[in-house]
Amino acid sequence: MLIIGVDIAQAKFDVGFWLDKKGTYLGQYSNDPDGFAQFKQSILPRSQADEEIKLILEPTGGYEMGLVFYAQEQGWQVSRPNPKVVKDWAKGSGWRVKNDRQDPCMLAQYGTEKNPPCYQPVPENIQHLNDLVARQVDLQQLLRSERNRLQQYQQRPRSHEAVTNSLNQVIAVLEAQLAAIATAINKLLAADDALQATKRRLLTIPGVGPILVNHLIALLSVWSSQTEGAGTAKQLVAFVGLDPQPFESGRTVFKRPTISKMGASVPRQKLYMGALGGVRGDNPLRAFYQRLVGRGKAKRLALVAAARKILVWAWAVFRSKTDFDPAKAAPKFI
Repeated sequence: MLIIGVDIAQAKFDVGFWLDKKGTYLGQYSNDPDGFAQFKQSILPRSQADEEIKLILEPTGGYEMGLVFYAQEQGWQVSRPNPKVVKDWAKGSGWRVKNDRQDPCMLAQYGTEKNPPCYQPVPENIQHLNDLVARQVDLQQLLRSERNRLQQYQQRPRSHEAVTNSLNQVIAVLEAQLAAIATAINKLLAADDALQATKRRLLTIPGVGPILVNHLIALLSVWSSQTEGAGTAKQLVAFVGLDPQPFESGRTVFKRPTISKMGASVPRQKLYMGALGGVRGDNPLRAFYQRLVGRGKAKRLALVAAARKILVWAWAVFRSKTDFDPAKAAPKFI
């Protein structure tokens, strides 16, 4: 297999190899179809007839996706490792220089030694849902900021009418855009019977409401696609960053355990808010929360555990394609 490291940016990408324990810089290409074609022509002479090609490139906010899809059309393998994992590995491997010529060689060495898993493309409807949900979050954050600015500005003794009108106009536009995105999400779900059934089943889980459910559909669908349906609940919890992170060594080094917060932050926040509302009802989630509090756990820690429990239940419902069963969620005492 020919391992190729790709350091990609908005307008260009740099390419390097790792052969015979030595990095070789190949060149720089434009991040567009013409650059992709030139890149292909430059690497084909370096590969054997029966040799597979695998690209190692870090996610860069979507700038890499054009090359990803082009590579997959050519039958090449593509891996998109976590940038933090690669960075930590590079430090431990002695890489001290960071520039456009060294980074692709470093990625090629990482791919050669670690053989990271290949990227699995997400179905188009799931990608659209994921994009819509992400855009909805962006608009909600912008709207919250503008409303806060308006409230703060109106309390000033010498506010100007033009500023107030500008803020009101921006708020009105954001509200209209949020409504349009919500309509698009509902339309997409209504047009897909499988997604509609998934939504109905997830809504049977305590703590899952109209806001959280769309985030769960996108998250679980992407996770299932990336892991080819073989991912475990424990792995999913870590993917969202709700996994415990103890800090202790021997008898003297000890800190209060926390969660890693190393995964998808938005679903983690939505799950916490879902747990906050779910523990107020008469359901298995409230019983789970009260058991933890009764054992002396802090309420906030118990809420985090409840958020993790919602996620585990959601993955079970998603995989089994059945409604939530409160009887199965009941504690089993021996």
